[in-house]
Amino acid sequence: MGKIKSKQVKRASHELMENGIEFHEDFEKNKIILGKEMPSKKMRNKMAGYLSRFVKHKNKEAEKLEVK
Repeated sequence: MGKIKSKQVKRASHELMENGIEFHEDFEKNKIILGKEMPSKKMRNKMAGYLSRFVKHKNKEAEKLEVK
């Protein structure tokens, strides 16, 4: 159906971003960044996908604010 992520994925992703880890729009780069810290591949891939979508959305919002 939709691309719904669990609270655990969202919470952990936001905590990592607050810790100062820089993530990218590219899934593969995020997967490499998370590779050392994640206990399982499934969780790593879910978080990398969520982070790439989140960063893309954040960048689009920043562009909209700059245009206005």
